[in-house]
Amino acid sequence: MRIAIAQNNYTVGDIRHNLELIKSSLRQAESDNADIVVFSELSLCGYPPEDLLLRPDLYTIIDDAIEELLSLNSSVAMVIGHPIKEPEGLFNVATVIHQNKILVQYRKQLLPNYSVFDEKRYFESGSEDCVFAFKGVNVGLLVCEDLWYPEPTARVKALGADILLSPNASPYCYGKGALRSAEMGSRARENELPIVYVNQIGGQDELIFDGCSAVYNEEGQRVFQMAEMAEDFAFIDFDKTSGAIKPSKGYLNQFHGEEEIWQALVLGVRDYAQKNGFKGALLGLSGGIDSAVTLAVAVDALGKENVNAVMMPFRYTASMSIEDAEAEAKALGIEFDVISIEPMYEAFMSQLSSQFEGTETDLTEQNIQARCRGTLLMALSNKFGRLVLTTGNKSEVAVGYCTLYGDMAGGLDVLKDVSKTMVYRLARYRNTISEVIPERVITRPPSAELAPDQKDEDNLPPYDILDAILEAYVEQDKGIDDIVAMGYDEADVRRVIWLVDINEHKRRQTPPGIRITQRAFGRDRRYPITSGFGRQFKSK
Repeated sequence: MRIAIAQNNYTVGDIRHNLELIKSSLRQAESDNADIVVFSELSLCGYPPEDLLLRPDLYTIIDDAIEELLSLNSSVAMVIGHPIKEPEGLFNVATVIHQNKILVQYRKQLLPNYSVFDEKRYFESGSEDCVFAFKGVNVGLLVCEDLWYPEPTARVKALGADILLSPNASPYCYGKGALRSAEMGSRARENELPIVYVNQIGGQDELIFDGCSAVYNEEGQRVFQMAEMAEDFAFIDFDKTSGAIKPSKGYLNQFHGEEEIWQALVLGVRDYAQKNGFKGALLGLSGGIDSAVTLAVAVDALGKENVNAVMMPFRYTASMSIEDAEAEAKALGIEFDVISIEPMYEAFMSQLSSQFEGTETDLTEQNIQARCRGTLLMALSNKFGRLVLTTGNKSEVAVGYCTLYGDMAGGLDVLKDVSKTMVYRLARYRNTISEVIPERVITRPPSAELAPDQKDEDNLPPYDILDAILEAYVEQDKGIDDIVAMGYDEADVRRVIWLVDINEHKRRQTPPGIRITQRAFGRDRRYPITSGFGRQFKSK
C-alpha cells in the first residue's frame, strides 16, 4: 500500500482555502499513484477553531466541502479531519472518502482539556474504535490525543490493524519533538504496529504547529520524518507481509537549540502577519537587544522590503543606542526613520502642568515617554497597514517591566514567551548566520533609557537569577520554599513572585505572543487578575 502524507499549513475558519490545499495534495497523491492520502486533524476548518465551532453556518460550509470531495470520485482514498454535528453532540472526526463514498468516520475518543487545549468545551467523546479494510490492508485510525495513551492503540491492534494512521494537530513548544517521538515510538513498539503520524504546520495566533510528521516501524523506530516548520508532502510504501516501510525521500533531521526556537518565531511572525492581511511589519528600534532580535526575526519572516523600523530618541537616549539602531537597520537593509519624541513629550507635560504642580517626578513621566512612542507606532501602522511588533520579553512581561499603552502597544509580541537570557542566546545564534546585531548591543547592560543612567538591574535581580526564579514559579509552579532551597535569596524570590502576581492585569492587555515554552502567558497560564494570593509573598 502506498500512503501519502500531506503536511499542510491551514488557516482556521477558511474552509475554501483549506479545501484547495487538500485538493492540491490529492492531485499530488494521484500523480504518485498513492492508495490513500492522510491529512491532519480538523484539516477542513483548521485547528484550533475555538468558538467558531458554535456557529451553525460553519457546518453548512463544511458539508458543502465534503460533498465536493466526494464529487471528485478520486481513486485515492482521503483521510479528512473535520467537526461533525450529530444528534448525540459535536464530534471531532476523521472521515475516509474513497471515490464518491464515505467508507468510515472515526470519532476522536480522548479529548485534551489542559494547557492550551479545551476540546471538552466543544466536543463529545467518541466511543467506538475503527479498523477498516482497504486494498488488502487492515487500517486503524486514531486522532491525536488518542495516540498519547496505550489503551486506544492496543484496542486497534486487537481488532487486527496492520498499520495505524493518525491525523494530528500537535502544537509546538521547545522539546516537544523528542517527547512526541518517544510516545509515538512507544505505541508502535508496544503493539508491534507501524504508525503514520501526520501533523499540521503553521502559526495560529499564539500557537505554532511544527509539522514533523513521521513514520514509525513496528519496532518503534522513527524511520522517516518530514520537514519541521514547513509544508511538505511525501509517501511511503508499506508491505503488509514483511512490515517493511520505504519512504519516498530521505529522513529529515530536526532543528535543535536556538535554531529551533528561531525558526518557530519566524514561522509565527510570518503566519500572523500574512494570515491577518498585514502588508508588513514595523517596530520601534531602540538600540537594545530585544528590538534588535525582534527586527531580525521580522526580516527573516517577511523580507527586508516588508519591514521598517523607527528610532524614537529622547534626552535620555544614549548616542550609542542611535548608532547601534542605525547599524542594525543598515545590516538588514530595511527602511529606517528617526523621529524624536521630545516635542510630543513637552506637549503632554505642558498640558498636564497645572495638574502635576507640586508633585515629584516619578514613573509617570517615564511612562509618558513610552506612550509617546506607542502612539507614533500605531499612527504609522494605521497609515501604512503594517503590523506593529512589540519587543517585550517574557522576563519583562512576567514582572510588569513594561508600560501599558506604551511599549506594550502593538499587534504581536514576538518575544513574549522568550526569556531575557534566551534573547541573548538568540542574538548570538543569528549573528552566526550573518552579523546583524552589533556586539555592543549584546554586551552592554540593558536599559529602558527612560531616566538618566538607568539600568534594568537597578529595579530587578540580574537576568540570570530572575529567569531562573521565573522558570521555577511560572513554568514549574514551585513555591517560595522550593525556590529558596534551589539556592536563591529569599528576598529576591518574594519580590519576584509578588511582581508576577500583581501584574496579571498588564499581561491581559499585552498583544498575543508566540508560544515556545510549556507554560506561556495567555491561553496557557490563566491566573485571576483580582487575587490576593501574591500579597502574602511581598515580605516575610
